[in-house]
Amino acid sequence: MSALSPALIEALYDRFGDRFSTSQPLREQHGRGESHHIAAIPDAIVFAENTEDVAETVRLCAAEGVPVIAFGAGTSLEGHLSAVRGGVSIDLSRMSQIVRISAEDLDCTVEAGVTREQLNAHLRDMGLFFPIDPGANASIGGMASTRASGTNAVRYGTMRENVLSLTVVLPSGQIIRTGGRARKSSAGYDLTRLFVGSEGTLGIITEVTLRLYGIPETTSAALCSFENVEQAIAAAIAVVQLGIPVARMELMDRGLIEAVNAYSNLSLKIEDTLAFEFHGSPASVQEQVEMVAGIVGDNGGKDFEWANTPEERNRLWKARHNAFYAVVSQRANAKGWSSDVCVPVSQLSACILDTRELLRSCSVPAAILGHVGDGNYHVVFAVDPTSQAELDEVAAINKKMVEYAISVDGTSTGEHGVGTGKIKYLRQEHGDAVDLMAVIKNAIDPKGIMNPGKVLPDHVSPATIIP
Repeated sequence: MSALSPALIEALYDRFGDRFSTSQPLREQHGRGESHHIAAIPDAIVFAENTEDVAETVRLCAAEGVPVIAFGAGTSLEGHLSAVRGGVSIDLSRMSQIVRISAEDLDCTVEAGVTREQLNAHLRDMGLFFPIDPGANASIGGMASTRASGTNAVRYGTMRENVLSLTVVLPSGQIIRTGGRARKSSAGYDLTRLFVGSEGTLGIITEVTLRLYGIPETTSAALCSFENVEQAIAAAIAVVQLGIPVARMELMDRGLIEAVNAYSNLSLKIEDTLAFEFHGSPASVQEQVEMVAGIVGDNGGKDFEWANTPEERNRLWKARHNAFYAVVSQRANAKGWSSDVCVPVSQLSACILDTRELLRSCSVPAAILGHVGDGNYHVVFAVDPTSQAELDEVAAINKKMVEYAISVDGTSTGEHGVGTGKIKYLRQEHGDAVDLMAVIKNAIDPKGIMNPGKVLPDHVSPATIIP
């Protein structure tokens, strides 16, 4: 039985017809992401096909104070999609048009439901690509909403650096554009950065204008194994500190290598491993390779194993991207719990070694991986979602990881976002700045209808925050 009023149900049905649904299976699908977080299903689904569809849905819901939750590809990991207070899930997956590409300006505009792989397939014949690669085939709108990054961030940055402007539907149903296509501007507040990473709590992103890059003339990838993780981390830190412009530098501990071999039918050496990718001209790639090879050798690394053909590279990176599923597949009926922290690179070794100690007594299968070039690392656990003891055990490890990261001026999440999973750490990380975040939230969304229960713990009245 829907908690929506008969009048709202009638209005949504009249406007959207069969693109409006209260089907139980669809509602269940839209109430969860990829992780262990408990699903909380919405009362209804609207399948939007353009910005005006989103705006009209928000207007109708706002009139009755009904929550709205944006849904893209469903790949989020911190409970972003759960309808903790019911409401309407607005599915943006049909908003899949690539609106405009300017090869001369190296930018494009896409609807929010366009996926990363779809965009790059379209760009390939133009000699262009969009480099932000969080692993999953996420939607561009979702990536902007969570300020995603991924394996290429060490060279190309995150969504924060690569979004030029947005079209956003505000909680009133008003449609705004946050900026133009200029590569820099000093005009007014930076609204683009405000909405990038806001996780749908301030508005719903419907179009995104992105920076693009030329496909590198030469691409080369290699694996290098180490006898222990300390050596691998030391090598990674040295590469960063010397400013070598590697495109990717990924840590995979031996537990992950073992899981990836089984899941992806590979035969990689079961040792702590760094995976590299180099982009540029033939001469610049050769120079990068020689410099990295010297650093690796100085830190006990074995000879590079090369993956030079596109097929070999794709297989390598697909295996890396499937790491989450590789770990989870080690147990029947398990769910994945992926913890994600980011620290200054100088603190990376101490943090990862501390995490390794925490995992020594862990009863749950787990592996460490990370985009170590920018200080971001993850632990993936394969948990039994029916075992409260296991959930409590992993929660305790996750808490210690996060608190250690914050203690060295790091962050509770480098790329997964806050959602519901990291709310409890926000004040520990940001202190009184959380109060200002709440003021912003209340000013833009006074009814608290935009993805409530995410990022900030409660919808707090501005009068209780700043007198």
